Amino acid sequence: MERISKEDYYLDIAETVTERSTCLRRCYGAIIVKNDEIISTGYNGAPRGRKNCIDLGCTREAMNVPHGQRYELCRSVHAEANAIISAARRDMVGGTLYLAGRDGATGEVLYDPESCAMCRRMIINAGLSKVITRIGPGEHKTVEVQEWIEEDDSLPENIHIQGLGKCP
Repeated sequence: MERISKEDYYLDIAETVTERSTCLRRCYGAIIVKNDEIISTGYNGAPRGRKNCIDLGCTREAMNVPHGQRYELCRSVHAEANAIISAARRDMVGGTLYLAGRDGATGEVLYDPESCAMCRRMIINAGLSKVITRIGPGEHKTVEVQEWIEEDDSLPENIHIQGLGKCP
């Protein structure tokens, strides 16, 4: 039997973590790894003590909000955020976050998981160096967090802030 790659090993674990998700739309699981040691895990679900979407229904679905929009209407804390919350920064610095997703309705693996802008900011501040996702059976994508820092998607081009002029 051939051994699977470390990336597939950790992505498989992140996929298992998705089984704890309480989202009706998309279930995500994240694990943070440093020096071949799992530091923490997280899945998307309501804050501790609050009711979950699986119990109440999905507000965003009821309002026909497209995927990737209006996250402020969602009850859930994202998988990446929950994994970061569960770890000390000193243990995460230089580590890798593995992110996996499943469709909430069908259970099929999502081959396009991406961190939202807010999670990207948390990943940057946590000091993580890479995010790895599955893009197909046996295939993965590695994103260097430094790229997110350099791209700085929080500053739209040509934005005019009163008194500051346009951004270069």
